[in-house]
Amino acid sequence: MDLSPTPEQEELRAELRGWLRQNLPWEYGTGLPPRFDDLGEEVAFLRDWQSRLASGRWVGVAWPQEYGGRGRGPAEHYLVQEELARARAPELVGRIAVNLAGPTLLAHGTPEQKQRWLPRILPAADLWCQLFSEPGAGSDLASVATRAEPVPGGWRVTGQKVWTSYAQFSDWGMCLARTDPAAPKHKGISYLVVDMHAPGVEVRPLVQITGEAEFNEVFLTDVFVPREQLVGQENDGWRVSSATLSHERGTNPRQLVIHAQLLDELLRTAAASGAYDDPRLRPRLAQAFVELRLFQLHNWRTLSRLEKGMEPGPEGSLLKLYWSEMSQRFHDVAMAALGPAAPLWRRAAGNPGDGLWQRSWLYYHAASIFAGTNEIQRNIVAERVLGLPRERAG
Repeated sequence: MDLSPTPEQEELRAELRGWLRQNLPWEYGTGLPPRFDDLGEEVAFLRDWQSRLASGRWVGVAWPQEYGGRGRGPAEHYLVQEELARARAPELVGRIAVNLAGPTLLAHGTPEQKQRWLPRILPAADLWCQLFSEPGAGSDLASVATRAEPVPGGWRVTGQKVWTSYAQFSDWGMCLARTDPAAPKHKGISYLVVDMHAPGVEVRPLVQITGEAEFNEVFLTDVFVPREQLVGQENDGWRVSSATLSHERGTNPRQLVIHAQLLDELLRTAAASGAYDDPRLRPRLAQAFVELRLFQLHNWRTLSRLEKGMEPGPEGSLLKLYWSEMSQRFHDVAMAALGPAAPLWRRAAGNPGDGLWQRSWLYYHAASIFAGTNEIQRNIVAERVLGLPRERAG
């Protein structure tokens, strides 16, 4: 399909650029977001920014107007992400809610659930987290052991979740729990919304190799979840969660935004360090540029599906595979471009980016694990896209 911007889309782009020039917390298109020593301070800064962005209706532009969006299409959503990247705007702290919880509620929520939760998502009045993975059920979500036992008015939920981003700041959690333990693995799971402030919810931050604690483990002990916080039908959570995961894996404007910004910084760093004069690094820098453009084309392929009213589908696993491995190669090039500064950390003299590259290199070592391991993605592609048979033992 033709993805050339329409006059209306170009008008939207110009409107956003003007708004950003007036409202960005720093000069348009220059520098990177400030570094915070305290994650809580960073979250507070980003909540304020998302609230301002939502006041201009630049968050969730494809959402219905009644919930704070603009009622526009996927192409306009991507256009906005491109412009935010060009302006070097801060990230959305509520991206899990905006990109995952919101679309799931729009697709499967009741009118009452939509009215209750959606209006507070876009301005980051509420933050959400994803209570899917468990110590014994990471990418194999059908093996979730968290149980939800029926009680009058709802369920009592008990279990443990892990790798839960921003759980310590979240108000609500999208939780997969087993409501029928006698059913087959993919059956008997329900999609529940857990109040993260409810009695019985305990959040323990996990310190990563970056020194940060964005991820958490969450312990649920007899947490009461009212029946009205069930999304979709009881025991149909696997199907509902597929909508969440298809959005997580199939569309990745966030990673496109991040890597577009990082590419600009990498090329500036390479020019300053003389890396362009190194015949071993020159082709690797060119390859990083080309691979990012290919990532953009992969995103456009998914965009064309969405514009036709189709779901991202299992083909979204191809995009997740591509960007995660592309990112790791990209960061290896970045570290090579730093040369002798590569082993340094924040506040070290002579360290371009003051540790940004080292932190990013460490963080994206996990890219092939989060949002479903790449091994799982390859299985999905093999079985559900290519139609290959499962290997049979014996």
